[in-house]
This record gives sequence, structure tokens and C-alpha cells, in this order.
Amino acid sequence: MERTKVLFLGIVLTFIISASIALPKSLPISLNAFGKDFSFVVGSPVIDYSFFGTPVHKEFEFKQGLDIQGGMQVVLEADMSGIEQADRADALASAKEIISRRVDLYGISEPVVQTSVADESYRINVELPGLSDSNDALALVGQTAQLEFGLFQEPDPESPEATLSGVTIVPTGLTGQMLKKSSVQFDQQTGEPLVALQFDSEGSKLFSDITTQNVGKPMGIFVDGSMIMAPVIQVPILTGEATITGGFTVEEAQQLSVQLNAGALPVPIAVLELRTLGASLGDTSVQQSIQAGIVGIGLVMFFMILYYGAQGIVASVALVIYAVVTLALYKVIGVTLTLPGIAGLLLSIGMAVDANILIFERMKEELRKGIPFAIAMENGFGKAWDSIKDANSITIFTALVLINPMDFSFLNRSGLVRGFGITLLIGVVLGLFTGVLVTRTLMRLFITERTAKMKVSA
Repeated sequence: MERTKVLFLGIVLTFIISASIALPKSLPISLNAFGKDFSFVVGSPVIDYSFFGTPVHKEFEFKQGLDIQGGMQVVLEADMSGIEQADRADALASAKEIISRRVDLYGISEPVVQTSVADESYRINVELPGLSDSNDALALVGQTAQLEFGLFQEPDPESPEATLSGVTIVPTGLTGQMLKKSSVQFDQQTGEPLVALQFDSEGSKLFSDITTQNVGKPMGIFVDGSMIMAPVIQVPILTGEATITGGFTVEEAQQLSVQLNAGALPVPIAVLELRTLGASLGDTSVQQSIQAGIVGIGLVMFFMILYYGAQGIVASVALVIYAVVTLALYKVIGVTLTLPGIAGLLLSIGMAVDANILIFERMKEELRKGIPFAIAMENGFGKAWDSIKDANSITIFTALVLINPMDFSFLNRSGLVRGFGITLLIGVVLGLFTGVLVTRTLMRLFITERTAKMKVSA
């Protein structure tokens, strides 16, 4: 009994924490009590503290997918003409990883980056929820972002090097591959944004050698072959640090910094398609979906209580706990709400009571044999477990196939289908938790001898 009470306290604590997280960001409430009006605002908590000097900030909000909030969709094609056939798959995977890093560093919520190969066409499909500016999308994923440094020399007719306005550009060997990190800073005199560079040990030594040997000479800084600036080397720079200025806006400086930090793409890419997608659902449709979920939970609870009586009440309480914990978990781990994802959530609501129905039917079989209620309850849980385990194992396996966590090429790679699989997987796992552990704990505590004498319909 002590163990049961500890479990019950754990369930209550989990419910309270989950309920606070599941609240909207801001929910105004007005009440009239004792002839007075009370108005206040409640909302989900915000974590904002410093952990050993590292700031930690977390707001619990639902992430919305492309079909809910709209955004940009970009289809890119990689030029593999200069890559050996055996290395093309690795080059495409590397390009995907770099684009994913760029998008993550830019702070876009739950993007989708997928690859596809058909014949000799190597494509990358990028979905950017919440992004509405096509120029931002192209700057973020459509540029190679190859950083290079070159020295300017007088033209030599016999030189094989490239020229710019009659001036020979000599590569220095210093590239973005030697970059340790870049960041956006502001000029202390003009206030204009600039991109600060810090090289790794190899790059710092090379940069020191270049600036030491070429004092008084201009050195060009190039991104994707375009010169950003060409400052004159005034003194040797031994710190391995440099800055790029070019009349940037803050957004342009941030994009360049993100691209440099993520790294240059290993292959040239071309933009095949750029589409602005409007929200197919929007806030109104999301609210309607939530209302449909509430109605669904209400109907399930009504029929469970109508058919199973006291046990149905316990199952209904477990279902409410399931719904609250599910919504909280969506916020904590950052599940993206898409149309298929919401469908998976609504589907899992009905599945959440499957375990209870199996258990209660087993209990009824035991009661027909004249077994006391307390023993029948334990037998019901024990005998129903194999069926519950088998059914949910198959569903979990199906959800994993839909999610395709290993990104197998012969399985689904669609972000929308994966969203459905993720919500289905969470629903099944939490359904096991509430359908077995929560229901069993509540029944052990609150189904007494008096309750045991209540008639159970056969």
C-alpha cells in the first residue's frame, strides 16, 4: 500500500507540473465572486537562469509546422559533375547536414531538410516554417558560402591566376575551413554591424604569416567568389582574428555569420523551385481541432462511465491525465504541430482507453467466476497485459517505420508523415503509462469493498 501511495503522489505531481506547462503562454481569466470582480493572467512557466555561467532560457510553446503557420519551401539541385560517382551520396549528405546547421543556427522553428535522388538528379528539399521573405530563404540555403582570402598583385600576362579589373588575385590558402567561429558585432565608432572571425590554430598561424609578409598590400576577402572588402594590411595580425565589414544590415551580417559557422557547401547548388506557402490551417482551424479533441475525450469518458461505472470514472481520470501530459510533452520536447500530427493526437485519444477496456473485460470474466473484486482486479491487469503489450508493440513498430529515425532511403522521408508517426508514438507510450500504471494505482486506492459490491454489467 505504501508503494501505491508513493506512486499516487508521483502521478499527482506529474499532473500538476504537466498542467502548468500545457497552459497557453498567456491566458487572461476574469471571475466574479462575493460581489467582486477578479482578473488575472495565468500562463506556462518560463525557465530563465544561469547554470555555471551558461544562460538557460526555455519558453514552453507549441511549435507550428509549415501547413499551420506557412513559410517557404525551397528545392535545390546539387551539381555533382565534379564529384566522383562513388562520392556523390556522401557529398549530398554533407550538403544536407550543412544546410540543416545553417537553419538551426538561424533559429527557424522545426525546419525540414530532406534529400532525394532520381537518376542523375540530386535534390535537397527545404521547408522553412515562419519565413516569408524569399531573399532570406535564398541567402540562408541557396549560397555555397565559400570564404577565401586573396592577395592583389600587379598583372602578369603569363600568370594563370584569375584577375579582377586587371589585377591578379593570388590565393593565400586561407579559407573558411580554417575558421573556428564567426559572430556578429558592432563597430565601436560607426555602430555598423560587422562579422568578426576567429581562426583555428592552423588558420591563425597562416593568417599571421600572410599579414607579416604583406604589410602595406591589399588583401581581398571573398565569399562565393564575390569580393566583400579589400583592406590594406597595416600591421601583422598575430591573434588569428579578423573582421568583415561591408555596409551590412544586421540581418545580412547574421546570415553571413550563420553560413560561415555552418561551413561551405561541398558542391555547387542551384535553386530549382522557391515557393511561399500560406497556412492551410491557421489559428482558427487549430482551435477547432483542439475543440474536436476535447469533444472526443468527453464522449469517450461518457461511454466509459456509462458502461463500466466506477471503473469508467477511474479510466476517465486517467484519460484526462493522459491528455494533459501529452500536451506538456509536446511543448517540452518540441513536437511540431502539423495537420497529420494533430490527426495522430486525436487518433491516440481513442487508443488511450484500449488498455482499460481490455483490463475491465478481463475483470468481468474473473467476477463471473465468483472471484472477489480485489483479486479479480489484480487478475484482470495481469491477464490483459499480454494482449496490451502485443497490440502496442505492433503500433510502436509501425510508428517507428513512419518516423524512419535512421533515414533509410527505401522508407518514408516526408516530414508530414513523420509528424504523424511521432505523435502516434508518444500517444501509444503515454497510453501505456496512463492505461496501466495510473489506472491500476487509482483503482487500488479508491475502489474499496463498498465499490466492489456494486453491480458490474456483464
